[in-house]
Amino acid sequence: MTKKTAHIISHTHWDREWYMPYEYHHALLIELMDTLLDTLEHDPGFKSFHLDGQTIMLEDYLQVRPEMKGKLEKYIHEGRIHIGPWYILQDEFLTSSEANVRNLQIGHRDCAHYGGHISKVGYFPDSFGNMGQAPQMLKQAKIDVAVFGRGVKPTGFNNQVSEDAAYESPFSEMIWQSPDGSRVIGILFANWYCNGMEVPVEEKQAVAYWEKHIENAEKFASTNHLLFMNGCDHQPIQTDLSQAIEVAKKLFPDVDFVHSNFNDYVDELKQELPENLQTIQGELRSQRTDGWYTLVNTASSRVYLKQMNAENQTLLEKVAEPLAAFAHQAGKPYPHHLFVYAWKTLMQNHPHDSICGCSVDEVHREMVTRFEKSKHMTEMIINETVDSLLKQIDTTVYSGKDMVPFTVFNTAGYDRSGIVEVKLELSRRYFREGHPTKLAAEMKQEPIVPGAVVDADGNVLDCQWEDAGVTFGYDLPKDKFRQPYMARSINVRLQAKDIPAFGYQTLAWVPGAAKEQSAGLVTGEFTLENDRLKAEVAEDGSLTLTDKETGHMYAGLNVYEDAGDIGNEYMFRMPEGSKPLTTAGLKAERNVVENTPFRSVIEVTHHWSIPVSADETLKQEQLDIVDFPRRKAQRSTDMVPFRIVTRYTLDRGAKRVDVHVTMDNQSKDHRVRALFPSGFTAETHLAESIFEVARRNNVPAQEWENPSNDQHQHTFVSVSDGKLGLTVANKGLFEYEVSQDNKNTIGVTLLRSSGELGDWGYFPTPEAQCIGTHTAEYAIIPHAGDAVAAGVHAEAHSFQVPWIVRQVDVHEGRLPANHAFLAWEGEGVAFSSIKMAEESGDMVGRWFNIAHEGKTLNVRLPEAATDFYRSNILEHTGDSIASANNQDVTIQLGSAEIFTLGIKK
Repeated sequence: MTKKTAHIISHTHWDREWYMPYEYHHALLIELMDTLLDTLEHDPGFKSFHLDGQTIMLEDYLQVRPEMKGKLEKYIHEGRIHIGPWYILQDEFLTSSEANVRNLQIGHRDCAHYGGHISKVGYFPDSFGNMGQAPQMLKQAKIDVAVFGRGVKPTGFNNQVSEDAAYESPFSEMIWQSPDGSRVIGILFANWYCNGMEVPVEEKQAVAYWEKHIENAEKFASTNHLLFMNGCDHQPIQTDLSQAIEVAKKLFPDVDFVHSNFNDYVDELKQELPENLQTIQGELRSQRTDGWYTLVNTASSRVYLKQMNAENQTLLEKVAEPLAAFAHQAGKPYPHHLFVYAWKTLMQNHPHDSICGCSVDEVHREMVTRFEKSKHMTEMIINETVDSLLKQIDTTVYSGKDMVPFTVFNTAGYDRSGIVEVKLELSRRYFREGHPTKLAAEMKQEPIVPGAVVDADGNVLDCQWEDAGVTFGYDLPKDKFRQPYMARSINVRLQAKDIPAFGYQTLAWVPGAAKEQSAGLVTGEFTLENDRLKAEVAEDGSLTLTDKETGHMYAGLNVYEDAGDIGNEYMFRMPEGSKPLTTAGLKAERNVVENTPFRSVIEVTHHWSIPVSADETLKQEQLDIVDFPRRKAQRSTDMVPFRIVTRYTLDRGAKRVDVHVTMDNQSKDHRVRALFPSGFTAETHLAESIFEVARRNNVPAQEWENPSNDQHQHTFVSVSDGKLGLTVANKGLFEYEVSQDNKNTIGVTLLRSSGELGDWGYFPTPEAQCIGTHTAEYAIIPHAGDAVAAGVHAEAHSFQVPWIVRQVDVHEGRLPANHAFLAWEGEGVAFSSIKMAEESGDMVGRWFNIAHEGKTLNVRLPEAATDFYRSNILEHTGDSIASANNQDVTIQLGSAEIFTLGIKK
């Protein structure tokens, strides 16, 4: 009989913050690392330690113990401490595609500071589901194995594996395949990542321990190599492990006990893997379970955190990085150091217990500050970058008297039109000219000559303007002290038209110019209408939307639903036997609040009453640690007001209706959703996920027991019958459900209130009730065909990205008044990123094929490149790609391929 090998890997799963505030965990980390270094120094039998796959633990330790860096470097170089490949252990579904890439890039970057030693294992020990494109991402980073704890086999309370359910894989080892066909070895922690913790030294205890643990490991192992994880959440170092291993060797001579590491374990495992391993495809979201412990409702816990994160990610990857890359081409140094800081600060909010909103309140208060810090740095990068670009734009076409030019930047990655706003200074007087009060008084007397906006060809555009009065401002010169001033200003709003992807357009306010105003978009008492859409607001505030291109009408859109929630921050649970309340039939106030030639808005106000909370039973069940699926609590009979203000906005030429919602929440233990009945007959739907548009079943698997089937999304979810489709795009609203009835209604969660953390004990979280004012933004997009065929992703992605509009002086420059730095086209292809690679210094652009068939990507540069090459997600230099003129390149993309283009200039 072949001898079995017990691979014991020492580790700790380090939740940076969770059931205690960050600094509590931080203090314990310092103690753990001190103990680890001491153990490595004094016990040569303690071979190695896996530092949880995240390099941030090194940063956090050295922040307090900088004098220990030399020891860390020594043991990392010796292969006794294994680090990387990530910066943090993220929630994959609540962080953007590019954030997942930056996490891997910065993890590798940090490892390079320690001599390039890196644990090349795709480590996902506690992710709340795993992204379907992970194998492709890992393979591009030259990682061919993934280790994960969730998503495949059924798990229950405290992550116990059920032996009775049907497995997707009979073994803990399997092949995991991405939609593009990329394959890695997948290793499931079938007995969790603590199945080798606290190994006994006393012989009698050791016999019982190993008899049980070896049997449990053998149940799922496909080879004679058994994996035992010696550690758990914040588990201290087992300092007597080498002694415990010697005891085990003595007691079980037929088993080879090894203090191992992932590199050695995987190398030996590969030699024995059977050929009949099961291949699992795409996303691992615990689809084949009872549905009660998927942790999916962390997507709606503390929605405000998700919204702040989405805004920050968008500013970094869709505004700051593209602008800085183009400014670099125009001669400005690319601020890699500032971007690394901004991304690291943001990613400190990305661990699965942080961004998921499933920690104690103190944790999430600190997250708000981190979001603001990252955002402020990003805004500073944007401002400095735009200033450098404006200096190079030739605006002499607007050299006429009193013309005030301004530039509109589009960094969304797609050609687009939309409403922009800008504050324009008509005059400025610095404090050196007089006391600011006197300056302000004098400037208020300056008359404003009415005017209009014109483009570089002299065309007059529809616009609105208003007097913005006299306001304070200041310059921060690079070579002198700050320069305060007072400015006489106007606010201008207009529709920017056909701004190219990665381009800009320069316009100007011209006093005295005039244009006969076109008609507004309000065509009935409460009807908005443009050439593409007709949107009628009913008495109950719901929307009837007609797609003029297909002739199809959708009725009853955007009814609000309120349901009780007796679950926790991890999982939603509606009280048994209760039914949700809705605004269907509830009369609302309706008012037209804006009606211009380019945009019109109807505001709807609901004065609603909903239960104040759950009843008193819930509190006792929480104290008694009653598992949430077995709770009996109901909703209170006491009611409180719930005021919802909705703004429906339609722009001229728009393909969508934008919706902005403001909620005054004074209720606890509930969930609010917006409902969009499609009326289509469909078995599946589409939702954007990480580097893919995932197709998911409307009806869950047979094993599913949870009445709810909530799912993760990124920028949109869509239902189609193949001929027609209805898509809802969103900003930071990551949870949705498609109903399991014949209406195939899309339900998007806007707010969820819960009063406890959940999981392994009772941790009250009163701030997770989200009392107060909350907002939500989303858009309704009807179309022909399904979302992929209709190219709806471009509309959904552009919806996220703010316009950047800045006033500019009249001057000569090397850049024209209107310009595109880069152009691309590709049916079924989505843009992801444009930036400068830190290692090579080259520009890199990333796209992904959302279709499950080959597509063509064409990229064009306005200036010649010296070389185009195929890169990867780590942005390494790869094989050259032919270009006839060093300006145009054509790439054939494979099905669902993530493609990174390197551009040498």
